[in-house]
Amino acid sequence: MIKSEAFARICFFGDHQDYLNLPVISGTIDRKITLTATPNSEDKYILQLLDLDSVIVININENFNNIEVEDYFRSSLSILQQAGLVFEQGYTVEITGNIPVNAGVSSSSALVVAWIRFLVQAQKTPVPVSSTQIGQWAYAAEVGFFNHPGGLMDQYTIAQEGLLYIDTQTGSTSRMKSHLGQLVVAESGIAKETLTVLHNAREYGQKAIEAVQQVNPNFELHTAEPKDYALYLDKVPKVYQRHWYAAIHNYDLTLKAMNALRSASTDLFQIGKWMNEHQHILQDYIQNTPKSMALQMEATRNAGALGAKIIGSGGGGCMLAMVTEKTKQKVIDAFLSNGAVAAYEIQLTSPL
Repeated sequence: MIKSEAFARICFFGDHQDYLNLPVISGTIDRKITLTATPNSEDKYILQLLDLDSVIVININENFNNIEVEDYFRSSLSILQQAGLVFEQGYTVEITGNIPVNAGVSSSSALVVAWIRFLVQAQKTPVPVSSTQIGQWAYAAEVGFFNHPGGLMDQYTIAQEGLLYIDTQTGSTSRMKSHLGQLVVAESGIAKETLTVLHNAREYGQKAIEAVQQVNPNFELHTAEPKDYALYLDKVPKVYQRHWYAAIHNYDLTLKAMNALRSASTDLFQIGKWMNEHQHILQDYIQNTPKSMALQMEATRNAGALGAKIIGSGGGGCMLAMVTEKTKQKVIDAFLSNGAVAAYEIQLTSPL
């Protein structure tokens, strides 16, 4: 029997930045997908999705390069075949988890990472594979294979685990020394709109940068400072100006948070203020936050949350709040009394 698992992830700073090659701060939390696989006598992967009460059957001799529908199980097999892995033994695989689905905490990426980890373990001839490689394969299977607009944050974070600063320009990661105190996640009950939100935000952000580079060909976003927003504002078409603001100022907030979290001790009140500023940009400039969710987060701040933000691409999904022991239950109650369908404390996980 082979057991494989992968945890959900939360982006704390840098939402809508990884596809612009800007850094993010993200971490894995104690919600996970678990795969339990037992060899069978058929040349098939029989995937039993227990939480969905459904079964997917994959013949291990299929051609995985010509996938007509979005199927991350088969795209992963294709990517791994290209990397030289061989699939010879069928397995019956039970899949279950407690990650909210379509809610911004990367249930799909966790599933892909857990699936790839299983496929690596199932090799007849064991091959040592790093967590970095797992993340790269997962990104290729979920984003690159289908030409999706997302960045690499989800797959890299889940594969490597822990609280990470990710330089998406190079793909390098570093671990944060500090922590974010106590955390609460709330489920809005509104399905997020990943691809639509990501496509629009990515296109508008890139168009804004291109407009600036037409005026200054040497302009590089990763060396930008807040003063550059006003300096080039009149060079950016009005339709892209909100995303120009977001690109510059979200990046600045991420760098501030990075420096704070790299220290041995962190001022959580300051981190919370930066998180609120980050949400303000997501809400009013990238416009990825439904009004009902914005009101819920405002209620949690009034209840004592140090900071609160939407999680993931937006349009729905989950929300995060930084709390203290004294305010934790008040914040949970504020989420629930203002329309959230669930709210609970979560913990950051550490790498193995």
